[in-house]
Amino acid sequence: MTDKPDRILRLATVLERTGLTRSTLYRKIAAGSFPRQISISTRCMGWRESAIETWIRNPMFYSVDDFPQSNTP
Repeated sequence: MTDKPDRILRLATVLERTGLTRSTLYRKIAAGSFPRQISISTRCMGWRESAIETWIRNPMFYSVDDFPQSNTP
């Protein structure tokens, strides 16, 4: 296990790290092939850094069903 905390990444950072466009990212979320956002506050969403790193390691075979996430940070 790592001592690194699981940071919450905002949209701009996720797009930069993945190289995806905004529309492609949301299309992949809808298809279940990209990590879902988590709620940070009432109108604020983000992604767990660990989920994004997992997707980056194997984007072709990522499935949300393989990595369930809670809705709380």
